Amino acid sequence: MASDGARKQFWKRSNSKLPGSIQHVYGAQHPPFDPLLHGTLLKSTAKMPTTPVKAKRVSTFQEFESNTSDAWDAGEDDDELLAMAAESLNSEVVMETANRVLRNHSQRQGRPTLQEGPGLQQKPRPEAEPPSPPSGDLRLVKSVSESHTSCPAESASDAAPLQRSQSLPHAAAVTLGGTSDPGTLSSSALSEREASRLDKFKQLLAGPNTDLEELRKLSWSGIPKPVRPMTWKLLSGYLPANVDRRPATLQRKQKEYFAFIEHYYDSRNDEVHQDTYRQIHIDIPRMSPEALILQPKVTEIFERILFIWAIRHPASGYVQGINDLVTPFFVVFICEYIEAEEVDTVDVSGVPAEVLRNIEADTYWCMSKLLDGIQDNYTFAQPGIQMKVKMLEELVSRIDEQVHRHLDQHEVRYLQFAFRWMNNLLMREVPLRCTIRLWDTYQSEPEGFSHFHLYVCAAFLVRWRKEILEEKDFQELLLFLQNLPTAHWDDEDISLLLAEAYRLKFAFADAPNHYKK
Repeated sequence: MASDGARKQFWKRSNSKLPGSIQHVYGAQHPPFDPLLHGTLLKSTAKMPTTPVKAKRVSTFQEFESNTSDAWDAGEDDDELLAMAAESLNSEVVMETANRVLRNHSQRQGRPTLQEGPGLQQKPRPEAEPPSPPSGDLRLVKSVSESHTSCPAESASDAAPLQRSQSLPHAAAVTLGGTSDPGTLSSSALSEREASRLDKFKQLLAGPNTDLEELRKLSWSGIPKPVRPMTWKLLSGYLPANVDRRPATLQRKQKEYFAFIEHYYDSRNDEVHQDTYRQIHIDIPRMSPEALILQPKVTEIFERILFIWAIRHPASGYVQGINDLVTPFFVVFICEYIEAEEVDTVDVSGVPAEVLRNIEADTYWCMSKLLDGIQDNYTFAQPGIQMKVKMLEELVSRIDEQVHRHLDQHEVRYLQFAFRWMNNLLMREVPLRCTIRLWDTYQSEPEGFSHFHLYVCAAFLVRWRKEILEEKDFQELLLFLQNLPTAHWDDEDISLLLAEAYRLKFAFADAPNHYKK
Protein backbone atom coordinates (compact mmCIF):
# COMPACT_ATOMS: atom_id res chain seq x y z
CA MET A 1 0.00 0.00 0.00
CA ALA A 2 1.31 3.38 -0.91
CA SER A 3 2.54 5.72 1.80
CA ASP A 4 1.04 9.17 2.42
CA GLY A 5 4.01 10.72 0.62
CA ALA A 6 3.39 8.58 -2.42
CA ARG A 7 -0.24 9.66 -2.47
CA LYS A 8 0.72 13.30 -2.47
CA GLN A 9 3.06 12.68 -5.37
CA PHE A 10 0.26 10.86 -7.19
CA TRP A 11 -1.80 14.03 -7.35
CA LYS A 12 1.18 16.12 -8.52
CA ARG A 13 1.78 14.05 -11.63
CA SER A 14 0.26 15.13 -14.94
CA ASN A 15 -3.13 16.26 -13.71
CA SER A 16 -4.26 16.76 -17.28
CA LYS A 17 -4.34 12.99 -17.77
CA LEU A 18 -5.84 12.01 -14.43
CA PRO A 19 -9.51 11.73 -13.45
CA GLY A 20 -10.66 15.16 -12.36
CA SER A 21 -8.62 17.10 -14.90
CA ILE A 22 -11.69 18.08 -16.92
CA GLN A 23 -14.01 20.69 -15.51
CA HIS A 24 -17.30 19.45 -14.12
CA VAL A 25 -20.01 19.33 -16.77
CA TYR A 26 -23.59 18.83 -15.63
CA GLY A 27 -25.07 15.61 -16.83
CA ALA A 28 -22.17 13.24 -17.25
CA GLN A 29 -18.70 13.98 -15.92
CA HIS A 30 -19.99 14.97 -12.52
CA PRO A 31 -23.22 13.81 -10.86
CA PRO A 32 -25.72 16.57 -9.98
CA PHE A 33 -24.79 18.28 -6.72
CA ASP A 34 -26.83 16.94 -3.84
CA PRO A 35 -26.30 19.09 -0.71
CA LEU A 36 -27.59 16.38 1.60
CA LEU A 37 -25.41 13.66 0.09
CA HIS A 38 -22.28 15.76 -0.21
CA GLY A 39 -22.86 17.15 3.27
CA THR A 40 -22.59 13.67 4.68
CA LEU A 41 -19.60 12.86 2.50
CA LEU A 42 -17.65 15.88 3.72
CA LYS A 43 -18.64 15.47 7.34
CA SER A 44 -15.67 14.48 9.47
CA THR A 45 -16.64 11.67 11.84
CA ALA A 46 -14.37 9.72 14.13
CA LYS A 47 -14.09 6.05 13.18
CA MET A 48 -12.24 3.19 14.81
CA PRO A 49 -9.27 2.31 12.61
CA THR A 50 -9.67 -1.03 10.81
CA THR A 51 -6.45 -0.90 8.81
CA PRO A 52 -2.99 0.53 9.59
CA VAL A 53 -3.52 3.51 7.24
CA LYS A 54 -6.99 4.47 8.44
CA ALA A 55 -5.75 7.37 10.57
CA LYS A 56 -5.82 9.92 7.72
CA ARG A 57 -8.77 8.43 5.80
CA VAL A 58 -11.05 11.51 6.02
CA SER A 59 -8.49 14.00 4.79
CA THR A 60 -7.46 11.65 1.99
CA PHE A 61 -11.08 11.25 0.96
CA GLN A 62 -11.70 15.00 1.02
CA GLU A 63 -8.65 15.62 -1.12
CA PHE A 64 -9.66 12.89 -3.57
CA GLU A 65 -13.33 13.94 -3.70
CA SER A 66 -12.51 17.59 -4.29
CA ASN A 67 -10.17 16.79 -7.20
CA THR A 68 -11.97 13.92 -8.89
CA SER A 69 -14.67 14.08 -11.55
CA ASP A 70 -16.59 10.91 -12.29
CA ALA A 71 -17.23 9.07 -15.49
CA TRP A 72 -16.32 10.67 -18.78
CA ASP A 73 -12.71 9.75 -19.09
CA ALA A 74 -12.59 6.44 -18.23
CA GLY A 75 -50.42 -2.96 -15.57
CA GLU A 76 -50.00 -4.68 -19.01
CA ASP A 77 -46.43 -5.65 -18.49
CA ASP A 78 -47.32 -7.28 -15.19
CA ASP A 79 -49.66 -9.65 -16.98
CA GLU A 80 -46.89 -10.44 -19.40
CA LEU A 81 -44.49 -11.30 -16.56
CA LEU A 82 -47.09 -13.46 -14.84
CA ALA A 83 -47.61 -15.36 -18.07
CA MET A 84 -43.87 -15.97 -18.32
CA ALA A 85 -43.70 -17.01 -14.66
CA ALA A 86 -46.44 -19.55 -15.22
CA GLU A 87 -44.14 -21.57 -17.47
CA SER A 88 -42.11 -24.24 -15.66
CA LEU A 89 -39.70 -27.04 -16.38
CA ASN A 90 -40.05 -30.64 -15.29
CA SER A 91 -38.46 -30.61 -11.83
CA GLU A 92 -36.72 -33.96 -12.33
CA VAL A 93 -35.14 -32.78 -15.59
CA VAL A 94 -34.06 -29.53 -13.95
CA MET A 95 -32.41 -31.17 -10.98
CA GLU A 96 -30.78 -33.96 -12.97
CA THR A 97 -29.31 -31.56 -15.51
CA ALA A 98 -28.24 -29.01 -12.91
CA ASN A 99 -26.48 -31.66 -10.82
CA ARG A 100 -24.70 -32.97 -13.91
CA VAL A 101 -23.53 -29.46 -14.83
CA LEU A 102 -22.20 -28.80 -11.32
CA ARG A 103 -20.55 -32.24 -11.08
CA ASN A 104 -18.71 -31.83 -14.39
CA HIS A 105 -17.84 -28.26 -13.51
CA SER A 106 -16.24 -29.45 -10.27
CA GLN A 107 -14.27 -32.10 -12.17
CA ARG A 108 -12.97 -29.52 -14.63
CA GLN A 109 -11.81 -27.31 -11.75
CA GLY A 110 -9.49 -30.15 -10.67
CA ARG A 111 -7.71 -30.22 -14.05
CA PRO A 112 -4.64 -28.03 -14.72
CA THR A 113 -5.65 -24.92 -16.63
CA LEU A 114 -3.82 -22.08 -18.31
CA GLN A 115 -3.17 -18.90 -16.37
CA GLU A 116 -6.22 -16.71 -16.65
CA GLY A 117 -6.09 -12.97 -16.86
CA PRO A 118 -7.42 -10.70 -14.12
CA GLY A 119 -11.17 -10.77 -13.77
CA LEU A 120 -11.55 -13.72 -16.18
CA GLN A 121 -12.98 -17.01 -15.06
CA GLN A 122 -13.70 -20.26 -16.78
CA LYS A 123 -17.29 -20.19 -17.96
CA PRO A 124 -19.74 -22.59 -19.60
CA ARG A 125 -20.91 -21.84 -23.12
CA PRO A 126 -24.51 -20.63 -22.96
CA GLU A 127 -27.07 -22.10 -25.29
CA ALA A 128 -29.31 -19.85 -27.30
CA GLU A 129 -32.52 -20.36 -25.37
CA PRO A 130 -34.09 -17.90 -22.92
CA PRO A 131 -34.01 -18.91 -19.26
CA SER A 132 -37.25 -20.10 -17.77
CA PRO A 133 -38.41 -18.17 -14.71
CA PRO A 134 -37.00 -19.57 -11.48
CA SER A 135 -39.23 -21.73 -9.34
CA GLY A 136 -40.84 -20.40 -6.22
CA ASP A 137 -38.02 -21.77 -4.06
CA LEU A 138 -35.72 -18.99 -5.28
CA ARG A 139 -37.70 -16.39 -3.43
CA LEU A 140 -35.96 -17.69 -0.31
CA VAL A 141 -32.45 -17.71 -1.81
CA LYS A 142 -29.74 -16.52 0.58
CA SER A 143 -27.74 -13.47 -0.26
CA VAL A 144 -24.30 -14.02 -1.79
CA SER A 145 -22.61 -12.77 1.35
CA GLU A 146 -24.49 -15.32 3.47
CA SER A 147 -23.50 -18.15 1.17
CA HIS A 148 -19.83 -17.14 1.45
CA THR A 149 -19.73 -16.52 5.17
CA SER A 150 -21.52 -19.78 5.94
CA CYS A 151 -18.45 -21.78 4.83
CA PRO A 152 -15.45 -20.09 6.46
CA ALA A 153 -13.35 -23.23 6.20
CA GLU A 154 -13.25 -23.10 2.43
CA SER A 155 -10.02 -21.88 0.92
CA ALA A 156 -9.76 -18.73 -1.17
CA SER A 157 -9.01 -20.83 -4.22
CA ASP A 158 -12.49 -22.37 -4.03
CA ALA A 159 -14.27 -19.05 -3.83
CA ALA A 160 -14.26 -18.23 -7.53
CA PRO A 161 -15.70 -21.56 -8.76
CA LEU A 162 -18.29 -21.39 -6.00
CA GLN A 163 -19.39 -17.96 -7.05
CA ARG A 164 -19.65 -19.01 -10.68
CA SER A 165 -21.80 -22.05 -9.89
CA GLN A 166 -24.04 -20.01 -7.60
CA SER A 167 -24.53 -17.27 -10.14
CA LEU A 168 -27.04 -19.31 -12.13
CA PRO A 169 -30.47 -20.36 -10.85
CA HIS A 170 -31.32 -24.01 -11.46
CA ALA A 171 -33.81 -23.23 -14.20
CA ALA A 172 -31.44 -20.88 -15.97
CA ALA A 173 -28.56 -23.34 -15.62
CA VAL A 174 -30.46 -25.80 -17.77
CA THR A 175 -30.80 -23.40 -20.63
CA LEU A 176 -27.56 -21.47 -20.34
CA GLY A 177 -25.33 -24.44 -19.67
CA GLY A 178 -27.65 -27.06 -21.08
CA THR A 179 -24.97 -29.62 -21.83
CA SER A 180 -22.87 -31.31 -19.19
CA ASP A 181 -19.58 -30.46 -20.91
CA PRO A 182 -19.23 -27.53 -23.33
CA GLY A 183 -16.22 -29.27 -24.86
CA THR A 184 -18.50 -31.96 -26.28
CA LEU A 185 -20.23 -29.43 -28.49
CA SER A 186 -18.74 -29.51 -31.96
CA SER A 187 -18.65 -26.45 -34.18
CA SER A 188 -21.12 -28.14 -36.50
CA ALA A 189 -23.56 -28.65 -33.64
CA LEU A 190 -23.27 -24.97 -32.71
CA SER A 191 -23.80 -23.99 -36.32
CA GLU A 192 -26.87 -26.19 -36.51
CA ARG A 193 -28.28 -24.59 -33.38
CA GLU A 194 -27.59 -21.10 -34.66
CA ALA A 195 -29.14 -21.96 -38.02
CA SER A 196 -32.20 -23.36 -36.28
CA ARG A 197 -32.65 -20.20 -34.21
CA LEU A 198 -32.19 -18.04 -37.27
CA ASP A 199 -34.91 -20.01 -39.07
CA LYS A 200 -37.26 -19.46 -36.12
CA PHE A 201 -36.67 -15.72 -36.28
CA LYS A 202 -37.17 -15.60 -40.04
CA GLN A 203 -40.42 -17.55 -39.86
CA LEU A 204 -41.69 -15.31 -37.08
CA LEU A 205 -40.76 -12.11 -38.92
CA ALA A 206 -42.15 -13.30 -42.27
CA GLY A 207 -45.68 -13.91 -41.01
CA PRO A 208 -48.43 -11.43 -41.88
CA ASN A 209 -48.58 -10.26 -38.25
CA THR A 210 -45.50 -10.82 -36.11
CA ASP A 211 -46.26 -12.19 -32.66
CA LEU A 212 -44.32 -9.63 -30.58
CA GLU A 213 -44.69 -11.63 -27.39
CA GLU A 214 -43.13 -14.68 -29.02
CA LEU A 215 -40.44 -12.46 -30.57
CA ARG A 216 -39.51 -11.12 -27.13
CA LYS A 217 -39.15 -14.62 -25.70
CA LEU A 218 -37.01 -15.71 -28.63
CA SER A 219 -34.86 -12.56 -28.45
CA TRP A 220 -34.13 -12.70 -24.72
CA SER A 221 -31.04 -14.88 -25.12
CA GLY A 222 -29.68 -13.03 -28.15
CA ILE A 223 -30.71 -12.13 -31.68
CA PRO A 224 -28.87 -13.49 -34.75
CA LYS A 225 -27.03 -10.73 -36.60
CA PRO A 226 -28.92 -11.07 -39.94
CA VAL A 227 -32.32 -10.40 -38.33
CA ARG A 228 -31.23 -8.03 -35.56
CA PRO A 229 -32.02 -4.75 -37.41
CA MET A 230 -35.63 -5.68 -38.12
CA THR A 231 -36.10 -7.26 -34.69
CA TRP A 232 -34.86 -4.15 -32.89
CA LYS A 233 -37.17 -1.94 -34.93
CA LEU A 234 -40.12 -4.11 -33.95
CA LEU A 235 -39.23 -4.52 -30.28
CA SER A 236 -38.58 -0.80 -29.85
CA GLY A 237 -42.04 0.00 -31.20
CA TYR A 238 -40.73 1.84 -34.23
CA LEU A 239 -42.33 -0.50 -36.78
CA PRO A 240 -45.77 -2.17 -36.61
CA ALA A 241 -46.27 -5.91 -36.27
CA ASN A 242 -48.22 -6.02 -39.53
CA VAL A 243 -45.86 -6.79 -42.43
CA ASP A 244 -47.90 -4.90 -45.03
CA ARG A 245 -47.79 -1.66 -43.02
CA ARG A 246 -44.03 -1.60 -42.48
CA PRO A 247 -42.87 -0.10 -45.83
CA ALA A 248 -45.35 2.77 -45.57
CA THR A 249 -44.41 3.39 -41.93
CA LEU A 250 -40.71 3.46 -42.75
CA GLN A 251 -41.23 5.89 -45.60
CA ARG A 252 -43.44 8.18 -43.52
CA LYS A 253 -41.11 8.27 -40.48
CA GLN A 254 -38.00 8.84 -42.59
CA LYS A 255 -39.72 11.68 -44.42
CA GLU A 256 -40.83 13.16 -41.08
CA TYR A 257 -37.29 13.07 -39.68
CA PHE A 258 -35.79 14.92 -42.63
CA ALA A 259 -38.56 17.48 -42.38
CA PHE A 260 -37.26 18.14 -38.86
CA ILE A 261 -33.75 18.53 -40.28
CA GLU A 262 -34.93 21.06 -42.84
CA HIS A 263 -36.94 22.99 -40.28
CA TYR A 264 -34.63 22.97 -37.23
CA TYR A 265 -31.03 22.17 -38.13
CA ASP A 266 -30.14 25.60 -39.50
CA SER A 267 -30.95 27.07 -36.07
CA ARG A 268 -27.93 25.34 -34.51
CA ASN A 269 -25.92 28.56 -34.85
CA ASP A 270 -28.63 30.75 -33.33
CA GLU A 271 -27.76 32.21 -29.96
CA VAL A 272 -30.48 30.23 -28.19
CA HIS A 273 -29.20 26.87 -29.50
CA GLN A 274 -25.50 27.39 -30.08
CA ASP A 275 -24.48 26.17 -26.61
CA THR A 276 -26.36 22.91 -27.17
CA TYR A 277 -24.79 22.35 -30.57
CA ARG A 278 -21.32 23.25 -29.28
CA GLN A 279 -21.59 20.70 -26.46
CA ILE A 280 -22.71 17.99 -28.90
CA HIS A 281 -19.85 18.88 -31.22
CA ILE A 282 -17.39 18.55 -28.31
CA ASP A 283 -18.81 15.28 -26.96
CA ILE A 284 -18.99 13.22 -30.15
CA PRO A 285 -15.19 12.80 -30.58
CA ARG A 286 -15.06 11.46 -27.00
CA MET A 287 -17.36 8.58 -27.91
CA SER A 288 -16.28 5.08 -28.81
CA PRO A 289 -15.33 3.23 -30.90
CA GLU A 290 -12.95 5.82 -32.33
CA ALA A 291 -12.68 4.04 -35.69
CA LEU A 292 -16.38 4.70 -36.22
CA ILE A 293 -16.84 8.08 -34.58
CA LEU A 294 -13.89 9.77 -36.30
CA GLN A 295 -15.38 9.15 -39.75
CA PRO A 296 -16.71 12.55 -40.94
CA LYS A 297 -19.96 11.11 -42.30
CA VAL A 298 -20.70 9.46 -38.97
CA THR A 299 -19.89 12.62 -37.02
CA GLU A 300 -22.32 14.65 -39.13
CA ILE A 301 -25.07 12.05 -38.73
CA PHE A 302 -24.67 11.92 -34.94
CA GLU A 303 -24.66 15.71 -34.68
CA ARG A 304 -27.94 15.95 -36.57
CA ILE A 305 -29.61 13.18 -34.58
CA LEU A 306 -28.63 14.62 -31.20
CA PHE A 307 -29.40 18.22 -32.08
CA ILE A 308 -32.87 17.42 -33.46
CA TRP A 309 -33.68 15.29 -30.43
CA ALA A 310 -32.60 18.06 -28.06
CA ILE A 311 -34.67 20.70 -29.86
CA ARG A 312 -37.76 18.49 -29.84
CA HIS A 313 -37.40 17.60 -26.14
CA PRO A 314 -36.93 20.90 -24.30
CA ALA A 315 -37.78 19.36 -20.92
CA SER A 316 -34.33 17.78 -20.86
CA GLY A 317 -32.53 19.15 -23.90
CA TYR A 318 -29.16 17.60 -24.63
CA VAL A 319 -27.36 16.01 -21.68
CA GLN A 320 -24.03 14.23 -21.82
CA GLY A 321 -24.66 10.51 -21.88
CA ILE A 322 -27.44 10.66 -24.45
CA ASN A 323 -24.80 10.75 -27.18
CA ASP A 324 -23.63 7.22 -26.31
CA LEU A 325 -27.13 5.82 -26.84
CA VAL A 326 -27.00 6.57 -30.58
CA THR A 327 -24.11 4.21 -31.32
CA PRO A 328 -25.69 0.75 -30.83
CA PHE A 329 -28.67 1.52 -33.05
CA PHE A 330 -26.50 3.02 -35.77
CA VAL A 331 -24.03 0.12 -35.77
CA VAL A 332 -26.74 -2.55 -35.83
CA PHE A 333 -28.57 -0.87 -38.73
CA ILE A 334 -25.41 -0.18 -40.76
CA CYS A 335 -24.27 -3.81 -40.41
CA GLU A 336 -27.29 -4.83 -42.50
CA TYR A 337 -25.50 -3.34 -45.51
CA ILE A 338 -21.84 -4.09 -44.85
CA GLU A 339 -19.75 -7.07 -43.74
CA ALA A 340 -17.76 -6.31 -40.60
CA GLU A 341 -16.05 -8.93 -38.46
CA GLU A 342 -15.94 -6.53 -35.53
CA VAL A 343 -18.52 -3.83 -34.82
CA ASP A 344 -15.69 -1.57 -33.61
CA THR A 345 -14.23 -1.39 -37.13
CA VAL A 346 -17.33 -0.52 -39.16
CA ASP A 347 -16.47 1.56 -42.24
CA VAL A 348 -19.33 3.54 -43.81
CA SER A 349 -17.35 4.92 -46.76
CA GLY A 350 -18.80 2.36 -49.16
CA VAL A 351 -22.43 2.74 -48.08
CA PRO A 352 -24.63 4.68 -50.55
CA ALA A 353 -25.78 8.11 -49.41
CA GLU A 354 -29.48 7.19 -49.64
CA VAL A 355 -28.94 4.15 -47.41
CA LEU A 356 -27.11 6.30 -44.85
CA ARG A 357 -30.02 8.75 -44.86
CA ASN A 358 -32.48 5.97 -44.08
CA ILE A 359 -30.25 4.55 -41.36
CA GLU A 360 -29.95 8.00 -39.80
CA ALA A 361 -33.73 8.37 -39.62
CA ASP A 362 -34.22 4.85 -38.24
CA THR A 363 -31.54 5.47 -35.60
CA TYR A 364 -33.19 8.72 -34.53
CA TRP A 365 -36.63 7.18 -34.05
CA CYS A 366 -35.39 4.07 -32.22
CA MET A 367 -33.24 6.17 -29.89
CA SER A 368 -36.25 8.40 -29.24
CA LYS A 369 -38.34 5.37 -28.30
CA LEU A 370 -35.66 4.26 -25.84
CA LEU A 371 -35.36 7.72 -24.26
CA ASP A 372 -39.13 8.03 -23.87
CA GLY A 373 -38.88 5.36 -21.17
CA ILE A 374 -35.94 6.89 -19.25
CA GLN A 375 -36.26 10.63 -19.90
CA ASP A 376 -36.29 11.44 -16.18
CA ASN A 377 -32.64 10.33 -16.24
CA TYR A 378 -31.86 13.49 -18.19
CA THR A 379 -34.23 16.18 -16.92
CA PHE A 380 -32.99 18.89 -14.54
CA ALA A 381 -30.93 17.43 -11.67
CA GLN A 382 -31.41 13.99 -13.28
CA PRO A 383 -33.80 12.63 -10.62
CA GLY A 384 -34.21 9.31 -12.41
CA ILE A 385 -30.52 8.48 -12.10
CA GLN A 386 -30.29 9.57 -8.48
CA MET A 387 -33.29 7.40 -7.61
CA LYS A 388 -31.86 4.39 -9.45
CA VAL A 389 -28.50 4.75 -7.68
CA LYS A 390 -30.30 4.71 -4.32
CA MET A 391 -32.26 1.64 -5.42
CA LEU A 392 -29.01 -0.05 -6.44
CA GLU A 393 -27.51 0.64 -3.03
CA GLU A 394 -30.54 -0.85 -1.31
CA LEU A 395 -30.50 -3.89 -3.60
CA VAL A 396 -26.79 -4.61 -3.14
CA SER A 397 -27.13 -4.31 0.64
CA ARG A 398 -29.59 -7.22 0.48
CA ILE A 399 -27.82 -9.28 -2.19
CA ASP A 400 -24.29 -9.08 -0.79
CA GLU A 401 -24.05 -7.38 2.55
CA GLN A 402 -20.31 -7.97 2.79
CA VAL A 403 -19.59 -6.01 -0.41
CA HIS A 404 -21.96 -3.27 0.69
CA ARG A 405 -20.25 -2.95 4.09
CA HIS A 406 -16.82 -2.95 2.44
CA LEU A 407 -17.76 -0.01 0.20
CA ASP A 408 -19.21 1.87 3.15
CA GLN A 409 -16.21 1.13 5.35
CA HIS A 410 -13.88 2.67 2.77
CA GLU A 411 -16.22 5.63 2.22
CA VAL A 412 -16.98 4.78 -1.41
CA ARG A 413 -20.40 6.15 -2.33
CA TYR A 414 -22.47 4.45 -5.00
CA LEU A 415 -23.03 7.76 -6.78
CA GLN A 416 -19.30 7.98 -7.44
CA PHE A 417 -19.25 4.93 -9.73
CA ALA A 418 -22.86 3.90 -10.44
CA PHE A 419 -23.92 7.30 -11.79
CA ARG A 420 -22.16 6.48 -15.05
CA TRP A 421 -23.68 2.99 -15.11
CA MET A 422 -27.14 4.54 -15.14
CA ASN A 423 -26.31 7.56 -17.28
CA ASN A 424 -24.69 5.51 -20.07
CA LEU A 425 -26.48 2.17 -19.54
CA LEU A 426 -23.10 0.43 -18.92
CA MET A 427 -21.85 1.43 -22.39
CA ARG A 428 -18.63 2.80 -20.88
CA GLU A 429 -18.11 -0.35 -18.84
CA VAL A 430 -18.29 -3.09 -21.50
CA PRO A 431 -17.23 -3.34 -25.17
CA LEU A 432 -19.70 -2.29 -27.86
CA ARG A 433 -20.26 -5.90 -28.96
CA CYS A 434 -21.37 -6.70 -25.41
CA THR A 435 -23.63 -3.65 -25.28
CA ILE A 436 -25.43 -4.83 -28.41
CA ARG A 437 -25.96 -8.28 -26.88
CA LEU A 438 -27.15 -6.64 -23.66
CA TRP A 439 -29.67 -4.54 -25.57
CA ASP A 440 -31.10 -7.67 -27.23
CA THR A 441 -32.35 -8.65 -23.79
CA TYR A 442 -33.24 -5.13 -22.63
CA GLN A 443 -35.60 -4.76 -25.57
CA SER A 444 -37.12 -8.16 -24.77
CA GLU A 445 -37.79 -7.30 -21.12
CA PRO A 446 -40.70 -5.17 -19.91
CA GLU A 447 -39.07 -1.84 -18.96
CA GLY A 448 -35.70 -3.35 -19.75
CA PHE A 449 -33.75 -0.08 -19.92
CA SER A 450 -35.32 1.41 -16.80
CA HIS A 451 -36.15 -1.50 -14.48
CA PHE A 452 -34.24 -4.64 -15.48
CA HIS A 453 -31.08 -2.55 -15.93
CA LEU A 454 -31.06 -2.05 -12.15
CA TYR A 455 -30.68 -5.80 -11.57
CA VAL A 456 -28.02 -6.04 -14.26
CA CYS A 457 -26.02 -3.33 -12.47
CA ALA A 458 -26.38 -5.20 -9.17
CA ALA A 459 -25.20 -8.45 -10.76
CA PHE A 460 -22.39 -6.52 -12.46
CA LEU A 461 -21.13 -5.11 -9.16
CA VAL A 462 -21.31 -8.41 -7.27
CA ARG A 463 -19.53 -10.10 -10.19
CA TRP A 464 -16.37 -8.33 -8.98
CA ARG A 465 -16.85 -9.09 -5.27
CA LYS A 466 -13.50 -10.90 -4.92
CA GLU A 467 -11.54 -8.01 -6.42
CA ILE A 468 -13.57 -5.43 -4.48
CA LEU A 469 -12.98 -7.13 -1.14
CA GLU A 470 -9.25 -7.35 -1.84
CA GLU A 471 -8.94 -3.57 -2.25
CA LYS A 472 -8.23 -1.92 1.10
CA ASP A 473 -7.70 1.65 -0.03
CA PHE A 474 -10.36 4.21 -1.01
CA GLN A 475 -8.41 5.54 -3.95
CA GLU A 476 -7.59 2.14 -5.45
CA LEU A 477 -11.08 0.79 -4.82
CA LEU A 478 -12.80 3.68 -6.57
CA LEU A 479 -10.40 3.61 -9.51
CA PHE A 480 -11.04 -0.11 -9.90
CA LEU A 481 -14.81 0.40 -9.95
CA GLN A 482 -14.44 3.13 -12.56
CA ASN A 483 -12.13 1.03 -14.77
CA LEU A 484 -13.38 -2.55 -14.56
CA PRO A 485 -11.39 -5.11 -16.62
CA THR A 486 -14.03 -6.03 -19.21
CA ALA A 487 -12.09 -5.38 -22.43
CA HIS A 488 -12.07 -9.08 -23.31
CA TRP A 489 -15.67 -9.80 -22.40
CA ASP A 490 -17.83 -11.56 -24.97
CA ASP A 491 -21.41 -12.77 -25.38
CA GLU A 492 -20.89 -15.59 -22.89
CA ASP A 493 -19.96 -13.14 -20.13
CA ILE A 494 -23.04 -11.06 -20.90
CA SER A 495 -25.27 -14.15 -20.96
CA LEU A 496 -24.04 -15.16 -17.51
CA LEU A 497 -24.52 -11.60 -16.24
CA LEU A 498 -28.08 -11.50 -17.61
CA ALA A 499 -28.93 -14.89 -16.12
CA GLU A 500 -27.80 -13.70 -12.69
CA ALA A 501 -29.75 -10.46 -13.10
CA TYR A 502 -32.81 -12.50 -14.06
CA ARG A 503 -32.45 -14.58 -10.89
CA LEU A 504 -32.10 -11.45 -8.76
CA LYS A 505 -35.18 -9.96 -10.36
CA PHE A 506 -37.30 -12.78 -8.97
CA ALA A 507 -35.42 -13.37 -5.71
CA PHE A 508 -35.38 -9.67 -4.70
CA ALA A 509 -38.28 -8.29 -6.72
CA ASP A 510 -39.50 -5.99 -3.95
CA ALA A 511 -36.17 -4.18 -3.49
CA PRO A 512 -36.78 -1.38 -6.05
CA ASN A 513 -40.04 -0.46 -4.33
CA HIS A 514 -38.26 0.46 -1.10
CA TYR A 515 -37.95 4.16 -1.94
CA LYS A 516 -41.50 4.39 -3.32
CA LYS A 517 -43.12 3.77 0.06
